Amino acid sequence: MPDDKSWTWVLDRPCPDCGFDASTCPAKSVSALVVDNTTTWERLLADGRIRAGRPNPSMWSSLEYACHVRDVYRRSDQRIELMQTHGDPQVPNWGQDASATDDRYDEQDPQRVVAELGAAAGALASRLASITGETWNRPGRRSDGASFTIATIARRSFALANAPGS
Repeated sequence: MPDDKSWTWVLDRPCPDCGFDASTCPAKSVSALVVDNTTTWERLLADGRIRAGRPNPSMWSSLEYACHVRDVYRRSDQRIELMQTHGDPQVPNWGQDASATDDRYDEQDPQRVVAELGAAAGALASRLASITGETWNRPGRRSDGASFTIATIARRSFALANAPGS
C-alpha cells in the first residue's frame, strides 16, 4: 500500500515505533548516530534477520527497510550537498514507494544492500561531521512547499532510518 503521509512530522514529535525524538536531537550528533545505525544493520545481517518476505501486505520486509535506509542516506547526502552549494535550492522529489517497486527492493542481495548502506552512511556522516556554524541553517525546499535546513534534513534522515523494521 502506498504511503501517502508527509514524513515531516518526524521533526516535531517522537516516533511512536522507535522513540527517536528528532526535535531534541542536536544536528551535530547525527553523524555519530548514522554510523551507529550502520552497526545495527550489520548485526541484523549477521543474525540472518535481513530478508525478503513481508510480515503482512502493508509492512515492508527487513530487506526492503534496509534498502530504504540506504536510499534515505544517499538522498539526504545529495540534498545536503545541494543545499551547501546553492542558495535555497528546490531538492529533487523522491517517491519511496516507487523506489521500492522500481528498484525491486524485495529482490536485492542483503549482503550488498548492507554494504551499500554502510557506504552511504559513511558518506553522509562524513559530510555532516564537516558542517559547522551557520551552515546548519542553509535552506532548501521540496516541490510541495516543505522547507528544510541542513540541520532538519540531517535529523529527518536519521529519524527515517529508525523506521519500524530497522
